[in-house]
Formats: sequence, structure tokens, C-alpha cells
Amino acid sequence: MADLSLLSKITLYVLLGFIGVLTTLILWFQINVFRGKRMPNPDGSADDWNEQEIFYGISIADILFACPLGIAVVVLTMAGSPWGLFLLPAHGFYFLWANTMTTVTSLRFHNPKFTVMWFIVFPLGILVGVATLIWTAMHFGASL
Repeated sequence: MADLSLLSKITLYVLLGFIGVLTTLILWFQINVFRGKRMPNPDGSADDWNEQEIFYGISIADILFACPLGIAVVVLTMAGSPWGLFLLPAHGFYFLWANTMTTVTSLRFHNPKFTVMWFIVFPLGILVGVATLIWTAMHFGASL
């Protein structure tokens, strides 16, 4: 990481901040879903595995895989370990894929009102995922 410019480092730390905040919120949300609590979304839908069992599986996958990956990326990168940067594109791809899926589902089935909260819950993750992948592509090799 010593070879990175100041702007590249600032961009990386901003991305890590977004990853950390979004991962923490997702972890909190999915733990509540896993415990059987009905969690409302800003598009009028709700995640409730008592109504749709698939939400139980999604919450387990996020709790056991996606959220630990996000936490590992932030912690390892901040600690200066190259493993954080190795895992960064995997997490960027996850954010891109998962948030594209939820945004499209929201638009297709729930006809949401486009509020700031809707944007934060659904498409912001897409932007963070894409920005992470672009950052990684631009700095691959220089940051390791």
C-alpha cells in the first residue's frame, strides 16, 4: 500500500468506511430476521422467514459468510495485511450482486417510493460494489 497515492488511499478508506457501516447494518438486520423478527424494508416489503422461508436461508448466508467477509476486508486492510486487499474484490462482487438482486426485486415487485432511505437500503450497495471493483482494477498490483 506504500505505492498508493494519497487520493487512492483516501478513496480506499472511504470505501472501507461504507463497507464497514453497510456490513454492520446488514448483520444487525439479518440477525433479527434469523431470530424470527419481521423486519420491514423501505419499499413496503418485509423480510420475515415465518412468511417466506427463503429469508431464513438468506439471513444465515449473510451472517455466516457475507458479513464476516466484509468485516475481514475492513479489519485486514486497516491492519495493513495484503489479505484485506485480496478479499476486497470478492466483497465488491458480493455487494454488486446482492444489491442488484434486491434493487431489481424491489422495483419489479414492490413499486417503491424513491426516498433517501430506499436509496440507502437498496442501490447504494451497488455503487459501493462497483466503486470497489473499479478501485481494485485500477490499483491491482500497485497496492500489494
